Amino acid sequence: MSKFFMNDRKTLINDVIEGVILTSPYKNLAKLDVDPAIRVVVRRDWDKKKVALISGGGSGHEPAHVGFVGKGMLTAAVCGEVFASPSVDAVLNAIVAVTGKAGCLLIVKNYTGDRLNFGLAAEKAKGMGYNVELVMVSDDISLPDNKQPRGIAGTVLVHKIAGYAAEQGKSLKDVTKIAQQAIDATASMGVAMSGCSLPGGGEDEEEQRIESGHVELGLGIHGEPGVSKMKTQNSKKVVDTLVEKLQAHVKKSDKLAVLINNLGGVSPLEMSQLTKEVVHSALGGSIRYLIGPASLVSALDMKGFSLSVIALKGGIEEALLADVEASGWQPLVKLEKLATKKGKKISEKKTAKASSNAEVSKIVETITQTLSDLEDELNKLDAKVGDGDTGSTFATGARDIQKQNKAKKLPLNNVADLLGVVGDRLAVVMGGSSGVLMSIFFTAAGKKFEEGEKLPKALLFGLERMKHYGGADLGDRTMIDALQPALEALGKKDALEGAAKAAAKGAKDTASMKKANAGRSSYLSSDSLKGVKDPGAVAVEKVFEALAKK
Repeated sequence: MSKFFMNDRKTLINDVIEGVILTSPYKNLAKLDVDPAIRVVVRRDWDKKKVALISGGGSGHEPAHVGFVGKGMLTAAVCGEVFASPSVDAVLNAIVAVTGKAGCLLIVKNYTGDRLNFGLAAEKAKGMGYNVELVMVSDDISLPDNKQPRGIAGTVLVHKIAGYAAEQGKSLKDVTKIAQQAIDATASMGVAMSGCSLPGGGEDEEEQRIESGHVELGLGIHGEPGVSKMKTQNSKKVVDTLVEKLQAHVKKSDKLAVLINNLGGVSPLEMSQLTKEVVHSALGGSIRYLIGPASLVSALDMKGFSLSVIALKGGIEEALLADVEASGWQPLVKLEKLATKKGKKISEKKTAKASSNAEVSKIVETITQTLSDLEDELNKLDAKVGDGDTGSTFATGARDIQKQNKAKKLPLNNVADLLGVVGDRLAVVMGGSSGVLMSIFFTAAGKKFEEGEKLPKALLFGLERMKHYGGADLGDRTMIDALQPALEALGKKDALEGAAKAAAKGAKDTASMKKANAGRSSYLSSDSLKGVKDPGAVAVEKVFEALAKK
């Protein structure tokens, strides 16, 4: 099954080009209007006075190459079908459209189709009187015995450096020489844990070729097989392996710019992790600038990344730092020591002196033992309407407080402090949303009681705070449907008996509520909820029932 957003496969590339041009922040791009089958994007501010730079290749590597068309980089980009080289005619039309007396340099990734089609177009253009040169980028170092190393992400560094030279008004001979120097100074290697999703088809065969838990080193930007596989996805181990290979292509004395390129399917979170690993790797001491992490030469949605290193010599640093008007380029970031700012650790843990109160201790024991005994019952109930852990969550918190009570570590003779301590402990031991909500309830109630409010109203205040932050209210089919009426009854005659009855009624009512508006149950249909009490409401019901009996 396809994993690709698309309207019409036949018009895909033209649709993509339109989208890129419409969103260009510099408003400097235009589609060459020759033939729908000729897909060329050109600078619309180009006057042919300087050396033109043309690159391109198969689509699917965005933002390459259209994203690098603009002042200071490419003059035109020629787009083929996904992972397929553009035609000779397309390249030739691009040359004719943008080349003036200063001539034109073709920057080509070293793949057979690109070499042949760009090469033949160059020869035809020369026959028409145009001054054309061609360089082939071969930065992939993963296959050392390969006589034709592939061009991968390092290609954009060549675009940038050659683009700077052309923008300075240098001759075609000089621009070509500088481009070749950039190629010679660049080394790249990629790694991926899966292939990519092709338009209109299923997942690429890389998905099956690379086993789960493995990565493949040195695979190409079209999913071509790499040099080896590693049985790990550990970011440090993978980066260290790439770095070891790249180090063989740079001198220890070299100062480097490192391009951290997302092949399309790696999350920003993972790319930041990988960046950290690169900086702390054996290359770290040589890195002067970082480029990315970002997608510059992608492979659709391939779950992988590549590293490119370039030695900063012979004017390369100046060229890379120059401003451009190309949306796909990422400005260099100078590598500096991690900035930190000293701060004072704040701890709001409630500290209170333990004290004795037999009556309060008995209440605490009743509540905690009740919740502990209810663990299995509440879990079974929750399994019908939630994720089956309500009983365990409440029991965990209850047992911790019960243990503190038995060890005489609670401030039983100071209700405000007791509520605060309970709030702190529950946030730590219960976990998840329930722990935080109950912590808010007890903490806010304790604060209100300390201010002089009576216990029933203090507890209601805690409930209001819990509702405020949790987002649930009466009628939402949660524990609040039992807790709120119970707390309201505490301030009236026959407080505990009334609270127990109110809690029981509230819990019973949840069984007939057709829709849960908060909590895990909110994701279930009304049929799944019908006739089942909310587990949290049942917990409240049983606690007040036990207190009333005591």
